Amino acid sequence: MIIEPRTRGFICITSHPTGCAQNVKNQINYIQSKGKIEGAKKVLVIGASTGFGLASRITSAFGSDAATIGVFFEKPPAKGKTASAGWYNSAAFEKEANHAGLYAKSINGDAFSNEIKEETIQLIKEDLEQIDLVIYSLASPARTHPETGIRHKSTLKPIGNTFTDKTVDFHTGVVKPVSIDPCSDEDIANTIAVMGGEDWKMWITKLKNAGVLATNFKTVAYSYIGPEITEAVYRKGTIGMAKNDLEKTAFEISDTLKNIDGQAFVSVNKALVTQSSSAIPVIPLYISLLYKVMKENNVHEGCIEQIQRLYADRLFASETLTDTEGRIRVDDWEMRADIQDEVSKLWKAADTDSLSQIGDLEGYRNDFFNLFGFKVDGVNYEEDTEEVVLIPSIS
Repeated sequence: MIIEPRTRGFICITSHPTGCAQNVKNQINYIQSKGKIEGAKKVLVIGASTGFGLASRITSAFGSDAATIGVFFEKPPAKGKTASAGWYNSAAFEKEANHAGLYAKSINGDAFSNEIKEETIQLIKEDLEQIDLVIYSLASPARTHPETGIRHKSTLKPIGNTFTDKTVDFHTGVVKPVSIDPCSDEDIANTIAVMGGEDWKMWITKLKNAGVLATNFKTVAYSYIGPEITEAVYRKGTIGMAKNDLEKTAFEISDTLKNIDGQAFVSVNKALVTQSSSAIPVIPLYISLLYKVMKENNVHEGCIEQIQRLYADRLFASETLTDTEGRIRVDDWEMRADIQDEVSKLWKAADTDSLSQIGDLEGYRNDFFNLFGFKVDGVNYEEDTEEVVLIPSIS
């Protein structure tokens, strides 16, 4: 079938298998160009199919020759219907890993559930015996709690006061006002239940109790802080409360790993176009301006560049440097004073007429469509494409 992008708001409801495969190959090529990383050799990535999770799996495999298990929840294809992008990404990754002689298996299901945790533990026991790194990179709008059965839904809301500022419809380029009512206490609790640290800790506890964590084990979860421009709807909003909980949980997990000399870290990463960030008001406009400034200063990074730098210069360096809150920081280039000063100036000037000149809206759009395998260089989108692509270890 001829596969074209079909968008609904901040998501694309189709994806292109050839484009997704090319994206994966491009990331692999980047990692291979940077040389080997003396990192973990047996790696579990929870949330392994897109964004930072996919980049982590690629960096582990092709940077450190690691055996990887990826856990994700993706829609498989059917005749006449495309799979989700994460499915195609994972199929392409496994194909490339197998070709390189690397162990790679995947589990598709609800990572919040006890059943998927147990299935993962059994696979580790059967194939790898123990693992030495867990990347936790789940991004979900909802979570059914495995013990209570309650379904929690996260919200993107400020706390205390109505938030009013501007954002951009990145499809049309129209800059417009946005106003978001403040959250309730229940909204905060639900968002923490979905995006906080509880599930991460549950995973590590179950893995440790099962005896599948190696000595000197590490685990990393991903977070974001961001600038003053976005803090009302991000770091000081409901999501920020969840990220605070996630960061606090790192210390709790580290305490439970002392007997195996294990450590838990939170890595604060750069603002990037992801399926999650596209849904957050203000963020698309901020990223459009940020991209322009960072590219002009030759410090722009995508997911794969971020994770390669995290692994090579932070996580597996001779010393893992953290900030005063114990967090690894690879948002350091984004948060440079000169970068943020320039973005703040552009923010005040940004409107529908000026954005195409002072921002990188086209770069934002390209990155958005790239997430779903579209607008990828070297791909012929007029070519008839087989939509039913299988993941070797699942099919």
